[in-house]
Formats: sequence, structure tokens, C-alpha cells
Amino acid sequence: MSDFIRLHASDNVVTATASLEVGTKIETTETTALIPRNHKIATHNISKGEAIVKYAQIIGYASEDIEAGAHIHTHNVDFRNVDATYEFGTNLQPVSPVSQDKQDSFMGYRRANGKVGTRNYIGILTSVNCSATAARMIASAFGPAELAAYPNVDGVVAFVHGTGCGMAGQGEGFEALQRVMWGYAKNPNHGGIVMVGLGCEMNQIDWLLDAYGLARGPLFQTMNIQDSAGLAATVEQGIAMVKEMLPEVNKSQREPCPASELTVALQCGGSDALSGITANPALGYAVDLLVAQGGTAVLAETPEIYGAEHLLTKRAASQEVGEKLISLIQWWEDYTARNKGSMDNNPSPGNKKGGLTTILEKSLGASAKGGTTPLTGVYKYAEPVTARGFTFMDSPGYDPASVTGQIASGCNLVTFTTGRGSAFGSKPSPCIKIATNTAMYEKLKPDMDINAGAMLTEGRTLEEMGEEIYQMLLDVASGQPSKSEAQGLGDYEFVPWQIGATM
Repeated sequence: MSDFIRLHASDNVVTATASLEVGTKIETTETTALIPRNHKIATHNISKGEAIVKYAQIIGYASEDIEAGAHIHTHNVDFRNVDATYEFGTNLQPVSPVSQDKQDSFMGYRRANGKVGTRNYIGILTSVNCSATAARMIASAFGPAELAAYPNVDGVVAFVHGTGCGMAGQGEGFEALQRVMWGYAKNPNHGGIVMVGLGCEMNQIDWLLDAYGLARGPLFQTMNIQDSAGLAATVEQGIAMVKEMLPEVNKSQREPCPASELTVALQCGGSDALSGITANPALGYAVDLLVAQGGTAVLAETPEIYGAEHLLTKRAASQEVGEKLISLIQWWEDYTARNKGSMDNNPSPGNKKGGLTTILEKSLGASAKGGTTPLTGVYKYAEPVTARGFTFMDSPGYDPASVTGQIASGCNLVTFTTGRGSAFGSKPSPCIKIATNTAMYEKLKPDMDINAGAMLTEGRTLEEMGEEIYQMLLDVASGQPSKSEAQGLGDYEFVPWQIGATM
């Protein structure tokens, strides 16, 4: 493995693959300072105000004169808001659909509405924080012993949150919460749902049923604490509802289903400077393979494509799709401005320690998760994704809130690239962790499913790594537990995005 990586001939920086001493030879220059692993090095003199270029894209501007061989990071790089000229559909690279005899499959749960699940849970959904304890008590009554007679049921899970009241009864925040509730109730990884409320909250269960046409039935039950005569009675009633559902949910059995029925969330967290070099491009290659099969991938975290959105609009299948993406960027610019923040508030301290300097650099790497195929659709947070292929869903960069929206949008699998390490997991859709570097993978092996760092340490090609990720999608979709799933993660990562005022 070389001491550094050059990503494009036009870049004026390279990335160190190991900690480098002063005087280390780097192309035509030598390092003039200690360079931490994964950090950037100037390859020639850069004047104050000149653009810093990586991935053949601007990631910031020199805040002072920088000499060749110098360490480039937050101490000598300024962030500026993006001022891009957008093109629509000028870089369309559609994949050829695979022939029928090459259609891949996985073992999934077919639902009555035609959707396919990768898991078979019973979910206890809360309309408001006031019913959270009741939901947890109901779910806790069903441990391994109680579920032993139901081998096709993956578990009973409570999805609780901290909102649902003290909020406006209309507008962005209310609509987003209702989309999350509807989306979790309809996610194909749920075989049954019990929805629990308090009774007097702003987020009324009956309003949700009316708005989204949900009908009560044997596998979809609702109740509230006030009508059920208190907490204890609610818990007792909820346990009885689940007991009635279990035999019916257990009737579902895995059967061969085409890979086209997979809808995969693309997520990253605890990123480092190798995220955009190893794990994210490799996941992007896997996405291209999935799209060729007719499957769907959902990129999210709008603040983490900021500075790379012009690359995505070039891939927009239509101008309308591209303009939807730009409208999201403009909303976020206004949102951060009115809250006296900055789009460069992300990357986090951990990201910066891992070598990421600005949000522009982080976004260019993060967008690589989406592969190369056309962008077929852009959606609101937790809005049902109806287009096939590579799509985008609006969300914050905060991983639990973002993944919650993706699962509500219909994702039945989650992929999660990480360079610093993460203990994230999700339910009802299992989460696959992809490490960007071998050192972290070895250190956190119980938490990581795939080591994309092998692209640097073992010479694995992008294609080989992408195919490994794609095969794991099929394996986990068929029931193989991911590392986070095997450790029981996912019970506390349900975090609906709270938009708007708390009143």
C-alpha cells in the first residue's frame, strides 16, 4: 500500500494512507509537517484564496498561503457556500436490465399488498411520548421464551418517540410525523401492528387512519390509554392483541423473491476521509448491481450532499426530478440561516479527526454511495418511495432520524458505511455495516459486517468489493443476521425528525 492516494490528476492534494513523518517523499515534494493518517497533503504551492481541489471538485479555499508538502485541514482551509450552476440529465448512465435467466433472488416474506419483507416483526407504534412506557411494557412481555413457539416471528418491537403533542396540528412537522407512523405501519418487514396512544394528544390515531386510508383488522389494532382505563389496563389489552396476532403472523414463511423487491437505505455515519475512497464507492457499485436487477436504493441526509448536489442533478432522469433536489438544498440553506447555523456545521469533530475538513469534502464522498445510475425520484422525509432505481429522500444528517425516514419510506434493508466506527442498528429493517479502513475494522470487528478497507490493504478491486456488498444484501435479506442485528441493536434508534416549534 502506498503512503498516499491521488484521486484525480487535477487535484492539488493527496490523501495519506498512514501517519507520515516530516520529509516523507510525496510525488515531487516532501512533507513539511507530521501528517495524520487519512489527512490531506498539498502537492504544490497554493496561494491564499485559491481553491482546494479533491475528487476534481472544490472542497474549500486556502485561508493562507500553503506550501507544497504542508498538512491541509481546518487550520488553513475556509468553507464558502456553494454557488453552482446546475445541469439536468447531462450525465445519464442507465444500466441494462439483467435478463430473466440472470435475475437474482432472496428468501423473503410476501405480503398481501404485493410488497416483500426481509423480516417478520410485530411492531408496537406510539402516537405520542405519553404512550411510550405502555408500548415498551407490551413489547417486553414477549421475549425468547414467549416467542419460541413462533419461529417465523422475528420479535415484538416498541417504536417510541418524544413528540406527538405540544406541536402544530398541521404543517411540515405534523405531516412528517404522520408519514413516519404510516410508513412504519405499512413497512413490509412488519407482519402485524398495534398502535398505542394516550387519547388527547395532537397526533390523533384516528386522523392518521382517515388521512392514509388505514383500516383496523386482525393484524392492525389501535387503542389509547384514556379509553382503556389507564396504563395497566392498556398494557394488558395490548399483550392480548399481540397474542392473538402471533399465530397469524407466524404463518408467513420465506419464499424465493426477486432482488427487484429490495429497497435499500444508503447511510453513512462516523465518516472519515477514506469513506469516499473505499466504502462509499464500493456500496455505489453494489447499488448499480441492484438497480440492474430492478431494485431500489434510497440516498438521504440532505446536508451531506451539499456541495455534491450538482453531480446528482446531472444524473436526474428529468428536469423535474433535478429541480426537486435543488429545492431541498435551498430549504436547508434557509433553515440553517434562520437558526443562525451553517451548512458547514457538519462534519462533526470525529469526522474532522478522520481527515474530513469541510462539508463539501464530506458530501462528495457521501454521494458516491448512490453509484452511477440515473436519479429517478426525489421524496420528502418519510414519503413512500414509488420509483425504482436510485432515489433520494430528504432528511437531516443525524443517522437515527435519517434512517427512521428511510424505513418509513419503504426500505426493507439498511446499509451503513463508517470510518470512525458506529454501533448503530435498526429495526424492523436490518442494518449492514461497511468499514472504510482495515484498522478500524479489526478493532471493531464484532460490529462490522464488511471491510472495504481491504481495497487498500489487500488490493481488492472496486468491483470485487461491490459484489461482496451486493451478495451480503441478498444474504441478510434472506435471514442471515447482520452484526448489529445479532447484538440486538434497533430498539432505541427510532427517531422521527422533529420539524418546527415545540409548543
